[in-house]
Amino acid sequence: MILYERTNSDNNDFHKLIKELDADLQIRDGDEHPFFAQFNKIDMIKYVVIAYENDEAVGCGAIKHYSENFMEVKRMYVSVNKRGLGIATNILKHLEKWAVELNYTTCLLETGKKQTEAVALYLKNKYSIIPNFGQYKEVESSICFEKKLVAI
Repeated sequence: MILYERTNSDNNDFHKLIKELDADLQIRDGDEHPFFAQFNKIDMIKYVVIAYENDEAVGCGAIKHYSENFMEVKRMYVSVNKRGLGIATNILKHLEKWAVELNYTTCLLETGKKQTEAVALYLKNKYSIIPNFGQYKEVESSICFEKKLVAI
């Protein structure tokens, strides 16, 4: 059974999972990795969800304030050997529910076009592709998404 726990970026299991994520992204992003890494610092993230299976952290995701009414989804990751089990979708649903509880109306995010699993995840969960925002405006390898949240 997978359990989902709310925490923050001080959590050691979150740090462990982020190291795995960053190692994967460094390979996928190649020369662009330093550019993206500067926007993925995890200090001071107040809203983190970690998925646990038998007390082992197997996935994570976070949201952070972007602007009025908007939360940005950050640091989504599921361990390679646990993919395809719906864990990422459940983490995303927990994050969306939390955003609604905090009175946000929209989640937005950026991912890389090379991260085909992530693109599929967001499309499957009813995120719409939007023009690249903020620091990603002119980045051809980025794809940005948005989802209007509904109170549950």
